[in-house]
Amino acid sequence: MENNNQSRLDGLYNAFSVVAEGAYVYLCDMKTNMSRWSKMAVDFFNLPSEYMYDAGKIWEQKIHPDDRESYNKSISNIFSGKDSGHDMQYRAMSADGNYTVCTCRGVVIRDENGNPEYFGGIIRNHSIFSYIDNITGLRSLYGYFDDIRGLFDKSVPTLIIMIGLSSFSDINDVYGYTFGNRTLQVLAKKIKEVFANKGAIYRMGGTRFAIITHTLNANEAKELYEKLQHEVRMNFFVDGIKIPLSMNGGAIVADRLDISANTFYSCLRYAYYESKHHKFGGFVIFDDVVSVDNRHILEQINVIRNCITEDCKGFYLCYQPIVDSKTEKLRGMEALIRWKNDEYGTVPPNTFIPVLEQDALFPELGKWILKQAMIDGKKFLEKNPDLVINVNLSYTQLERDNFVKEIFDIIEQIKFPTRNLCLELTERCRLLDTDMLKDMFSVFREKGIKIAVDDFGTGFSSLGFLRSIPVDVVKIDREFIKDIQKSITDKYSVKFISEIASAFDADVCAEGIENPEVRDCLKEYEICSLQGYYYSKPITADEMLDLL
Repeated sequence: MENNNQSRLDGLYNAFSVVAEGAYVYLCDMKTNMSRWSKMAVDFFNLPSEYMYDAGKIWEQKIHPDDRESYNKSISNIFSGKDSGHDMQYRAMSADGNYTVCTCRGVVIRDENGNPEYFGGIIRNHSIFSYIDNITGLRSLYGYFDDIRGLFDKSVPTLIIMIGLSSFSDINDVYGYTFGNRTLQVLAKKIKEVFANKGAIYRMGGTRFAIITHTLNANEAKELYEKLQHEVRMNFFVDGIKIPLSMNGGAIVADRLDISANTFYSCLRYAYYESKHHKFGGFVIFDDVVSVDNRHILEQINVIRNCITEDCKGFYLCYQPIVDSKTEKLRGMEALIRWKNDEYGTVPPNTFIPVLEQDALFPELGKWILKQAMIDGKKFLEKNPDLVINVNLSYTQLERDNFVKEIFDIIEQIKFPTRNLCLELTERCRLLDTDMLKDMFSVFREKGIKIAVDDFGTGFSSLGFLRSIPVDVVKIDREFIKDIQKSITDKYSVKFISEIASAFDADVCAEGIENPEVRDCLKEYEICSLQGYYYSKPITADEMLDLL
């Protein structure tokens, strides 16, 4: 019976496809709630599969929060029998994390007794009238995914390169958006000249471009990139005006054809942003920046990424205690993500989090972490109502327009007391627009939520950040703590950071306390709380309850 249902579903789907005229087709068996969707839609919007159970709920998560109410109302009316179809427009999130305007038209097909049997129709994506970017004339992001999947289907090993610009907004601010578009056109022409006959070139959105090549190796690609980088920095003219550009570049060898195109894209973005944020524009090969065997990590990330789409299967949280520096009594704990399965065992977060932060799926994992931490936290608070639960935020979460609403929706759903929640900013979060962060955190603090700055003293930390963004806790990076007994420089650094934090009315937490000697050494500084293996390694929620 099940095979008959799928056969009928596929037959009707094919009938819809005949008249789709390039739009995405979807068809739902209303009795079983099993749907089939266009493969192009699955690729463009990063959906789990062509065949999906309860696809309406899955699709809802892709729709912009401001458009969900009308979408949900329409779907509810259709499945309750009140409406026989819909014709609506909304915004949906594509695989690169951007929203695109879609028109959705659907009809209900009834059986011989007049009962609703199928709901099907088309979704027209207004951002892709073609595979061509209308500014540069290059293939678009949509064309990139289409082409890369075609190469994978043909088992063609490929080198994928991503290049882009830094501080491009300055050009728009000084010369205007029309001139900015001309700059991108000239840059596209320059890329085509340098990489002539070496591969297909794409505009990936914004100022980022990609090259798919199966003729260049990594060293040859690096040489061409550095040639292009030199030319756009030293000899780049737009309409007679010299415009020096700063370029970043990353690449990945896509020779694992059992790994999904979306996983490779996340790894490619990771290499690119390593170039941008840590290598001063130097060409970064993904193989060179991961800490374990590249082939092994690709397999893991591919599996872990797929697990996010399966309700975060295999993920769980551990908690590391944070104690009062004077009494050494428990003040709270930091929630830390872990993942495990039978094949790979437990995989540490530093293996997959930096890469998955570049993935459009990551905010879904971030929501799961927040929700699970609050669920566990309510149990902890029954034992000690004064504890504070620290949860790390990713910059990809903070960039989302609806992030503040998501936080408060979870708080309302779990009924978690805001005074017991502390949101930690990881290092890269501090790259985001300062005014945006200031406005966002003002809202959180008004509701009693605390804000902490993690790993202070490294990377993008600065006195200017503390001056601009009101925070409650500054966490000193463990690199300043581990050698503090013998390093005069680290002692002065900890003293300076603790005094600066106090000047801005922020508490200080020292991470990485490994032994009693380090603990004792820190007593002479203005430090409020301590965290590290000396007190406890990260433990599971059940172990934390036993500890409490």
